[in-house]
Amino acid sequence: MKHIGNLKPAEGARKKRKRIGRGQGSGHGGTSTKGHKGAQSRTGYKTKLGFEGGQMPLHRRIPKFGFKNRGRVEYQVVNLATLQRLADEGKIEGSSVDFDGLYDLGVISKRTLPVKVLGNGDLSVKLHITAHKFSQSAKEKIESAGGTVTIHG
Repeated sequence: MKHIGNLKPAEGARKKRKRIGRGQGSGHGGTSTKGHKGAQSRTGYKTKLGFEGGQMPLHRRIPKFGFKNRGRVEYQVVNLATLQRLADEGKIEGSSVDFDGLYDLGVISKRTLPVKVLGNGDLSVKLHITAHKFSQSAKEKIESAGGTVTIHG
C-alpha cells in the first residue's frame, strides 16, 4: 500500500553525494572536508590562474626570447603569375579583379584578412586590380601591361 510517507525516487534517479556542513552525524561535519586553516578552507577562496601552490609557475620557468610585434598586419598574398594563369584559363571574367572574385576562385581563403599583390611572375593581360597593398614591382608590371591599380581602404 502506497502512503505519502513511503514515497521514494526511482532507482538510479538520484546520485549519492556528500552532505557537507550538516553536523557530525553526516561524517562530514567540523571542517566540512576542507581541512584545517589556510586560504582553501575560507569562504570565497579562488585560486589565481597559473598558481602552483608557491612553486615557480610554468609560465615563469620557461625561457622567453624574441619579439612579437602586436601591430603586425598579416596579408593574404596573390602573385601576378597566379593572376596570369587564371586569365589564361579564362577564369577571370572581364578585366577587373577584386576580393570577391579572388575568393570565389579560391585564390584567397578568408574575406577578413587584407590582400597584397606581389610581382612574382609576369603579366601580359590588361587587368584592373583592387587590393589593400601592392609591391612596387607588381604595380609597375600591372601598369606596363595596360592595367590599373586601385588601393582599397
